[in-house]
Amino acid sequence: MGCFGREEHVLNSIEERARGLGIELAGEAPPVAQGYQPAFAPYAFSSGELIHLSGRLAKKDGALLIGKVGAEISLEAAKVAAREIAIELLSVLKQATGDLDRVQRIVRLLVMVNGAPGFNEPHRVADGASELFAEVFGAGGAHARSAMVAAELPFGAAVEIDLVAEIHSQASGPDHSPISGAFAKDPQGRSQ
Repeated sequence: MGCFGREEHVLNSIEERARGLGIELAGEAPPVAQGYQPAFAPYAFSSGELIHLSGRLAKKDGALLIGKVGAEISLEAAKVAAREIAIELLSVLKQATGDLDRVQRIVRLLVMVNGAPGFNEPHRVADGASELFAEVFGAGGAHARSAMVAAELPFGAAVEIDLVAEIHSQASGPDHSPISGAFAKDPQGRSQ
């Protein structure tokens, strides 16, 4: 049974599940910002099976989404931007691992929001990314997370997210069945 009380077909691969959600991953991760040559790597493996992805910035139609959330940018637009960053992070994960099925689970997100004075809902912006990882990875998408308001972010971007994931050394293994519990939503989008 799926998280909405009906049978669900569990797709064979993470990429199939992403396509089923209307997500097309870039063959190569896009640049952090057009014209910027970073002095850091897009990802790094640590000891064991962890991979750390460098922060990715909010974009709209391929250009940086610049401004303060709670002023020039609405909470909902920032949440959509966080979801889009999560898709970009998936592209980086695919580039790093060669196969998203090697991702055992998403371990942790750090979500930084360029907030206007008094903006105190970075957690709601971060939900855009968290919900996407739950949709794509099922139970493997449940993760620890910190969300904070920053006075400024690089290039004035509205949102930045970095990620830590656990990787399988083999392509098969993780259970990415549909999730229930903390990230589950009913058909009206309410938490279950």
